[in-house]
Amino acid sequence: MDFNHLPFDSSLHEYQAQAAALFKGWKAGDAGAIHIVKTKHPKFLDERVPWLPKKLPDSEIRAVTLELADAELVLARWYDFHDWLALAKYAESVAQKTSAAYRFEAAVESVISGDLDALQAALAAHPDLAHARSERITHFDPPAHRATLLHYVAANGTEGYRQKCPANAVAVAETLLQANAEVDALADLYGGRCTTMSLLVSSCHPAAAGLQVPLVDKLLDWGAAIEGRGSGHWVSPLMTALVFGYLDAAHALVRRGARVDSLSAAAGLGRTDRARELLAGASGEDRHRALVFASQHGHVEMVRLLLDAGEDPNRYNPKGTHSHCTPLHQAAAAGHEAVVRLLVEKGAKLDIKDTIFEGTPLGWAEHGGRTEVADYLRQSGAA
Repeated sequence: MDFNHLPFDSSLHEYQAQAAALFKGWKAGDAGAIHIVKTKHPKFLDERVPWLPKKLPDSEIRAVTLELADAELVLARWYDFHDWLALAKYAESVAQKTSAAYRFEAAVESVISGDLDALQAALAAHPDLAHARSERITHFDPPAHRATLLHYVAANGTEGYRQKCPANAVAVAETLLQANAEVDALADLYGGRCTTMSLLVSSCHPAAAGLQVPLVDKLLDWGAAIEGRGSGHWVSPLMTALVFGYLDAAHALVRRGARVDSLSAAAGLGRTDRARELLAGASGEDRHRALVFASQHGHVEMVRLLLDAGEDPNRYNPKGTHSHCTPLHQAAAAGHEAVVRLLVEKGAKLDIKDTIFEGTPLGWAEHGGRTEVADYLRQSGAA
């Protein structure tokens, strides 16, 4: 059974029909329906990691009795609403094409599809759209993300199925900024408050499209704070880019004036001379983070410098830097064989499991298709 997301202005009746089809598929044992239920129903999600499905066989999941109301909840979560009531309220709010909710959601569709003509016409007719915010109630933290249209350009943090980066995303951003969109407006996402920049430099979609750096430059051209604004883990654009592995974006930020004033920033960028200058005065947490970044980005001499300075390769990464795993996990997943070899030679343990997926560094290498790294880890005793 194949499910496609309905148009943004679909009626509640259409959502009800889709929920009924999902429920019918569940009862019939359809693999697609089971997958959606397994990945979206709170009953089957890990209590510690709310987005992670429990490790349950389909047979055990199928043994659970579900009702139509469960299918409605699952469908609402598939659209990233908090529950069926939130979806129903949303459907009601966009039912009238003259409503503010309809205008905003239609504009979002123009942003993520790159329909400049429609976006420009909407902004001309309703200039307030440049400052309008989403009213959706989601199952995120916090439930109301209040993203602006510009946030949707970053293709991150908002509804998963709407995270898209059209080929003309830079022109879309320019259009919004020319319409007086606030370049550093804050949205409530990921347990903190995020700018478009912080979302952009941690987003896979613009990176894959080759548009992350041009968008970084565009936001900076319009005055985005290069050292960041907001709260939570993703405030500094430079550090955020390094955490998520986007070195091109990190180098672009430095080119535009971002300060390299911490050991971890120097380590992530591979600036060994700068790291030597900062090492003596670095805090314990900064040193710990530096080893993480150096390993993640494959800077073998930087890793050697930090290990020789006494850093422990067997600690889990600090909070905000993929704290469920170790430097060896990240080096193995990225295929940095020289770093993997150095970490193992310096005492990195092969049997430490990450705390989310319960995988060893070998498992991460295998999952990422890093054959040579996986072969080396096996030869070193990993099972």
